[in-house]
Amino acid sequence: MTASDIIKDFKNRKVKPLYLLHGDEPYFIDLISNYAENSFLSEAEKGFNQTVFYGKDTDMMSVLNAAKRYPMMADYQLILVKEAQDMKWGKEDDDKKTIDPVLSYFEKPLPSTILIFCYKYGKFDKRKKTYKAIEKNGLVFESVSLYDNKLPAWIEEYVAAKGYRIDQQASATMAEYLGNDLSKIANELDKLMLNINPGQTINVQQVQDNIGISKEYNVFELQAALSKKDPFKVNRIINYFDANPKSNPIVLVLGNLNNFFSKVLLYHYVKDKSPQNLARELGVNPYFIKDYEQAARSYNYGKSMEIISLLREYDLKSKGLESNAPHGELMKELMFKILH
Repeated sequence: MTASDIIKDFKNRKVKPLYLLHGDEPYFIDLISNYAENSFLSEAEKGFNQTVFYGKDTDMMSVLNAAKRYPMMADYQLILVKEAQDMKWGKEDDDKKTIDPVLSYFEKPLPSTILIFCYKYGKFDKRKKTYKAIEKNGLVFESVSLYDNKLPAWIEEYVAAKGYRIDQQASATMAEYLGNDLSKIANELDKLMLNINPGQTINVQQVQDNIGISKEYNVFELQAALSKKDPFKVNRIINYFDANPKSNPIVLVLGNLNNFFSKVLLYHYVKDKSPQNLARELGVNPYFIKDYEQAARSYNYGKSMEIISLLREYDLKSKGLESNAPHGELMKELMFKILH
């Protein structure tokens, strides 16, 4: 089931007594838990029937004791365990004669209790009996991070669900600039949509204006200038970055360049260089393929390898290892070595 499917079931009061929300992508876990916390019970019901625990501040027995209570003047009680990855889940004993209270409850959960564990930033161990018991008697949802090439489509779907549209170039630019942090993307989109009329199509200019991406001085323009080996434009952009470090932190610039040149390196490996196949193999929107083609012409396989090595070296230097030079000077030095 998707996060949307689970929320739809909550809206229709089709619920399970146990939920384990786990995985590397916190956005979908938050989406489900926020809906459950804010919308499943009425305000009158919440006072007696909604409990929120935090993993590092509680233990499993406290959670189970709460789960065994019956709801008051409501059909259900809701118990949320946030940051469940920080909670001690107890030790599983293979001795069948030993009664495990955790497993005992998970095997026969109270139907009037909805117990949701939000286990973020990693996967729950599927080999454990507790996992199998929740899977059998409740619902396990694994929140998986989206691949980079799936981000533009996700952005378009998110915007459409809010009653707006976004053009392909704008969604691709957002995905490339913000990376796959879905919470950050959703937050930026929500702010952007406050400034335009419902039903309007969001374009790349609006993305640049509202998310703080300079039209002329941004990491995409830097990539394009490096691809064309245009030292004048590269230095102009780097000087702008140096003057505006908060908008263009070196960690963001180096991260984007590493991602870009890693794909340039992959470009050299790909045999079928049709735009459709390249977009699939590189995991990028077809709109950006021309940039990688240009970069591959400018930097052969050996130089691409050297550039990736340089990026890692200067990432370490930017963190104070083997160098105390200002970030602006490090970037200028790095650009010279890439271009020559």
